Amino acid sequence: MEGQKQNKKVAVLVGCNYPNTSNELHGCINDVLAMKETLVKRFEFDPNNIELLTDAPHSSSLPTGANIKQALANMVDGAEAGDALFFHYSGHGTRIPSKKRGHPFRHEEAIVPCDFNLITDLDFRQLVNKLPKGAGMTILSDSCHSGGLIDKEKEQIGPSSLLAENSRLRLGTPKTIPFESILQHLSSLSKVNTTDMGSHLVELFGSEASLRFRLPQVDLDCLLEPLRPDEGILLSGCQADETSADMSPNEGGGRAYGAFSNAVQTVLKEHPGKKLSNSEVVIMARKILQSQGFEQHPCLYCSDENSAAAFLCQQQSFLT
Repeated sequence: MEGQKQNKKVAVLVGCNYPNTSNELHGCINDVLAMKETLVKRFEFDPNNIELLTDAPHSSSLPTGANIKQALANMVDGAEAGDALFFHYSGHGTRIPSKKRGHPFRHEEAIVPCDFNLITDLDFRQLVNKLPKGAGMTILSDSCHSGGLIDKEKEQIGPSSLLAENSRLRLGTPKTIPFESILQHLSSLSKVNTTDMGSHLVELFGSEASLRFRLPQVDLDCLLEPLRPDEGILLSGCQADETSADMSPNEGGGRAYGAFSNAVQTVLKEHPGKKLSNSEVVIMARKILQSQGFEQHPCLYCSDENSAAAFLCQQQSFLT
């Protein structure tokens, strides 16, 4: 029908390999390049609506904390009802001690951009809260401790203690940087004498630091409470207490990749043209990783309705 509005599909893809550092990974950029191709060929994303941020040599858009948050904010701010938004992150994750009262041993999840300006679960909650009604945002995070990366999102497929079928586990490189290592790195840059990570991040990045470190907890609790059963969908590469694997070319049969990103690609390739739900993608990826000997368990966090909804709102033309 002439003049009928077309729903948009928009993506932000971030791959952090941290080249020439002690935290170097190998497969993260490959992960998001493969996903870009899949989005265009299978899910009919317009390449002009896909923003790619990597730390590859001569990259025109580095995956700093500020750049990632700006790209995500632009995507959310431009969203309308019916639009499908997608964020794929492949890189390091970390856990930071929680300051919530009554939870002295709890941790909060964060991803680690190339400049160490952490983006936390509260930042993702704020983004999801800003979505217009009827727009959905899917986050695929191939990073350590990625379970629960959208604060307060409902757990649909959660922790598992199933061991890998293979007696010889494949470990790869854990996609995690311990809290202590991040604190040491930030301290060396800020020259501030404190063990409070937030003080270093605010000193170094100011208003670009995560909300978690800039606002009192009481304000955060009010500001970031879910507004309704929301449209945030998180497919995490592992449980909050687990690590995700990065496979080097030697370990990956000549190609570097993230184990979870590769498993999702395998699921999609094994079911060409079939509409798969978010829960099916996670369950199948879990089985693939188990059969390959990886000791990580992907999880799904979203509303009941979105658990059964099609992954990335796959169009009818692809159904069999």
